[in-house]
Amino acid sequence: MAEIRALLIDDDGRIAELLKTFLGQNGVAVEHRSDGHSGLRLLENASFDVVLLDVMMPGIDGLEVCRRIRSKGGRVPIIMLTARGDEADRVVGLELGADDYLAKPFSPRELLARIRALLRRAQPGQDGERLVVAGIAFDIASRRVLSEGREVDITGLEYDLLLALAKRAGRVVPRDALLSLAGRDDVIVGERTVDVHISHLRAKLGDDPKSPKLIKTVRGVGYVLAKERE
Repeated sequence: MAEIRALLIDDDGRIAELLKTFLGQNGVAVEHRSDGHSGLRLLENASFDVVLLDVMMPGIDGLEVCRRIRSKGGRVPIIMLTARGDEADRVVGLELGADDYLAKPFSPRELLARIRALLRRAQPGQDGERLVVAGIAFDIASRRVLSEGREVDITGLEYDLLLALAKRAGRVVPRDALLSLAGRDDVIVGERTVDVHISHLRAKLGDDPKSPKLIKTVRGVGYVLAKERE
């Protein structure tokens, strides 16, 4: 199996050594940086398959690191490592473009499973399948989205949510079922997370937030993606 390259940004040296040893024995080569600034510098000069990002760090915290990665167009999958029970950090991290989160303390085996699952979702398929709904074209193989011919820069979670809606275009998808239908049962942070990502998708697709015509809200139920643009 090809080796996965992971960048761990975490100020806890003990966790870093543990993960470097365990993940290294399981096909994941870990490069470690103990603060956000040095992690960002390394990302500018090297390529990684996944970033493992601690939230609580001196200097700039993990949330700010995530924001900076995404603001520069970085698409590398990001797994946030958060304090146990700190739902606010998980919500904000996902809003900023993180793809997954794991609460500390965690099992290295669970982290390995999350890495593999995340990279399977991000990995190009073999069939080159395409889906086009309401002027939105999905290239399933590359996980790219084009809206009326223009490529849309969306996060991994946003892609999964939009594709779930597109596969059910014209039908109402309950808000509390959307994450599951998107294959993201691992993301459990409440309805607000779904609402925020739908808002982001509307903005990126040029859908009027005050009177959306593309992704419509069915009050008290969920969302429906139009079959055709109005």
